[in-house]
Amino acid sequence: MKIAIIGTRGIPNHYGGFEQFAEYLAKGLVERGHDITVYNSHTHPYQKSEWNGVKIVHCNDPEDKWGTVGQFAYDLNCILHTRSQNFDIILQLGYTSSTIWGWLLPRRKSIVTTNMDGLEWKRTKYSKPVRSFLKWAEYLGTVYSDHWIADSLGIQSYLTKKYNITSTYIPYGAFPFEDADSNVLDPYRLTEYAYNMLIARLEPENNVDVILEGVSKAKQKLPFLVVGKHATKYGEYLKAKYKDFEHIRFVGGIYDINALNNLRYFSNIYFHGHSVGGTNPSLLEAMASQTLICANENEFNSTILENDALYFRNAEDVQKCIDTVRKQQHLSMVENNLHKIKHIYEWNKIIDQYENHFKTIYSTQHEVQQNIPS
Repeated sequence: MKIAIIGTRGIPNHYGGFEQFAEYLAKGLVERGHDITVYNSHTHPYQKSEWNGVKIVHCNDPEDKWGTVGQFAYDLNCILHTRSQNFDIILQLGYTSSTIWGWLLPRRKSIVTTNMDGLEWKRTKYSKPVRSFLKWAEYLGTVYSDHWIADSLGIQSYLTKKYNITSTYIPYGAFPFEDADSNVLDPYRLTEYAYNMLIARLEPENNVDVILEGVSKAKQKLPFLVVGKHATKYGEYLKAKYKDFEHIRFVGGIYDINALNNLRYFSNIYFHGHSVGGTNPSLLEAMASQTLICANENEFNSTILENDALYFRNAEDVQKCIDTVRKQQHLSMVENNLHKIKHIYEWNKIIDQYENHFKTIYSTQHEVQQNIPS
């Protein structure tokens, strides 16, 4: 099949979850014999027209000049380009800045299937008008798509109740990490199992402030790594608030997956504060990295982790966890999570599910077309 992937800043990943997903999915589908095109921002560091057999189309992206408004222009440019192609299927990732252009998608000649992402309108970083817009954009994602994908059972249930649509549940994936190398710790001046950490976009709904408040109150002053881009308004607020706590280290974004895996593997506790959205990529990658997880207690996290994690609701829970918990006490949780990755969330299994989804909607469409009287 000839398939396009839109809705990301491009591959290989230099940004975040959807980009990492697009990278793995596109490469996996090419290896299975499909013709795959991924749309990239023209500002993406990778400027070639092909990557590991995946075709790359660079579209004008004025976000660096216009700010957030530029994302809408970029998505429009990508969608307009798809109109000149003959894709069998267009996979749209997310809805925040693309679905307002959904009416321009070439649905007469291409099947559109949309990964509906998480509940973006719940993100407290957005103003009320923006959150209202995101609710509308979510609705448009249900209108201008032929099929829908939910990456968590919670999102699937929400889409059914809210919009009465049937979505296909396909979670995010991860590769099991079992080749640890402690030399990766050297640049960060860390010792095995003698530090704690989090990886997240520094946003309120990821509970970074709650976690760091608990870290600051804990008697144990182990190094605490905050991995995520901090050159933002909220990032500057957090750095200023915790500047007197030398063991809290803001190290910025890290996009080397080997470095991230090793940092997680050798940590004492990995804190996962995400509270909105579906199956969060960094959660599965943490499970795959054999780290001990302390997660924000909510439906999205507990559905995946079940009883194989510690949970927190507030800073006091974080404080208690840091002062009393050591990874070696909970190795069964670590092993159970790795087992889930290998048998449920391993990337090749996820790619197979996407391929099956594409085959199903493609064959169904052709059956419908054949039954339409000429």
